[in-house]
Amino acid sequence: MAADFAFSADLRTRITGNLASFQPRLLGADGLRHAAVGVVLLPDVGDRTCFVLTRRQPTLRRHAGQWALPGGRREPGETSEAAALREIHEEISLDLRPEAVLGRLDDFVTRSGHLISPFVLWVSGQAALAASPDEVEAAFRVPLSELDHPEALRLRPLLHFVIPSLETTVHAPTAAILYQFREVALHGREVRVADVEQPFFTWH
Repeated sequence: MAADFAFSADLRTRITGNLASFQPRLLGADGLRHAAVGVVLLPDVGDRTCFVLTRRQPTLRRHAGQWALPGGRREPGETSEAAALREIHEEISLDLRPEAVLGRLDDFVTRSGHLISPFVLWVSGQAALAASPDEVEAAFRVPLSELDHPEALRLRPLLHFVIPSLETTVHAPTAAILYQFREVALHGREVRVADVEQPFFTWH
């Protein structure tokens, strides 16, 4: 049975501690397009802790219509953390300060030639999500209880998550990052995801 994951200081402390005990693998971006994303944690109206999942615009040149964590390209001279904060603001209108960052996960190299640097962020209090029409079709709050449900994770034909509230499945690279977040941040388990394969439709 999945936990309730009520939005609380205790949960924040637990996630922060688990991430502090984890040594993320950071990679060089030579020859890759460097991006930074956020596992953004915030409450819903019932004070359940959720993460933000976006649906990319179907008109985009790259990864059109795919499910993704909020984030985007790192600009020259910018740190990965600064890029994540800036892109989160641009995509879903959350203006977060560096202290919102609880920690980070492993860098992940995608089949499409991106290096993704994932951060875990905590949004204090109620906050509205407003999707940028240039890039994001919609932004959703997904309860952590759905991510942690025993039947959420599927390993065949490839690792993916079933998200009941959105009536969809989420594949790698987003699913790989969420899997590591679930295991490391929520449960304190050391799990690596560099070898998680991605479906063909994400390769371009």
